[in-house]
Amino acid sequence: MKPTRLILIPALAGDPAPYLVIGTGGYVLERGVLSMEAVEQPEPMRTVAVAPGADVLIRWVDLPPASAAQQRAAALWALKDDLAAAPDRLSVALGPVPASGEPRLVTVVSLSLLDAWTDYLSGLGVRADVLVPDVLTLTEPLDDSLTAVAFGDAIALRGRRFAASVQSDLVDLVAHGRTVEPVDDTALIERALVQAALAPLVDLTPTRQREAAESRRGWGRAAALAAAVVLSPLVLMIAGAARDDMAASHADDQALSEIARVDPELARTSDPVAALRGRVRAAPPPGGVMAATAALFTAVEGVPDAELDMLVVDPEDGMKAAVTHADYSDIQTIDAAMRASGLTVTETGTEDNAGRVVSDITIGAAR
Repeated sequence: MKPTRLILIPALAGDPAPYLVIGTGGYVLERGVLSMEAVEQPEPMRTVAVAPGADVLIRWVDLPPASAAQQRAAALWALKDDLAAAPDRLSVALGPVPASGEPRLVTVVSLSLLDAWTDYLSGLGVRADVLVPDVLTLTEPLDDSLTAVAFGDAIALRGRRFAASVQSDLVDLVAHGRTVEPVDDTALIERALVQAALAPLVDLTPTRQREAAESRRGWGRAAALAAAVVLSPLVLMIAGAARDDMAASHADDQALSEIARVDPELARTSDPVAALRGRVRAAPPPGGVMAATAALFTAVEGVPDAELDMLVVDPEDGMKAAVTHADYSDIQTIDAAMRASGLTVTETGTEDNAGRVVSDITIGAAR
């Protein structure tokens, strides 16, 4: 197990940042402080940054069974009365998947604040692999009491399905009659930080870019496999080669030979495999674009209060659309209707917009 660095981001950007280096078994190998004036760059390693919890909204919310993207959108809608910023200026992170029927941990933080924390850490010469609010480094008590730990000038309060960082003079008000158990033992606090670094409860770092990249890769793979029965069995050989790196070279040679046999024009291109994949992506859905469009209009019209906002057929990316609807389950209804026409709908993004749900979808062949 490689060492992990844990950094406490201070409330003021000009202040230095205390850190721990944690080794195998959770032992602290090093303690110190990072500052902007440091001459030497910190050693590269996995880094967990602990952010001020006062800047993070933390709730436990009942969410519908759905994808992570749909649950984040549902959480924003459920917490809309507690949020002062527009949804597109906020980042939502979810905690571990709870047991059936239990609420899920949800954290919401401003994207501009995330940028500020990232810039501060960059100034120290580090990058956070995981970002967690300080109050969620504390262990949830088993009873109805609140654990209280001071992080700078703020007091982190941790209870059963409760977490908040407040000013010291507001502790009694927030506790609302619950017993407050202060923890002043630095060894206990450090142990909690170590456990949080090794197994963080939530990660505040935005995931939109990674999800978008994964969505693009997934679209390409789905398009290639969906058109396999129309174009040629050699697509399956290409897919198999991609899944098996050990046999990639041999499989590529076989694929190129098969391409030359089936389509000499493709074989004369500089990258026959890429040319084939491009042809697959550009292929219209089963029945043609017009048939797919008609099926989509019919499916959307069959869902109350649903509207088709945008429909794009791109030679590179295929057929995509944006649908505004009322309920998170509406896309499943649209997908079921499309499957009757031999098509399928894949949801690639969801966001809340003024009380409505906007979903980005792709249309392909049903498998």
